[in-house]
Amino acid sequence: MPIRLKKLIGTILLVALVIVYALVASIVAVAQLAESGPWAHFLFFLLSGMLWVLPAMGIIKWLILEPPRPKN
Repeated sequence: MPIRLKKLIGTILLVALVIVYALVASIVAVAQLAESGPWAHFLFFLLSGMLWVLPAMGIIKWLILEPPRPKN
C-alpha cells in the first residue's frame, strides 16, 4: 500500500475515532451520571478522556509499520 494512501486512511480513522468516541462518551455521561456527584463526573471524564488513546495508539502503530520488503 502506498504510504500516502496509508496516511490518508489513518487520518480518516483517527478523526472518525475521536468523533465517535466523544459522542459515545457524552451519551453515556448524560445517561448514567445525571444524578451523580462531582467526583463521579470527574473520574468518568478523566478515565474516558484517557481511554481513547488506546485505539488511537493501535492506528498510529499501524501507520508507522514499515511494509515488508520483497526478497531478492
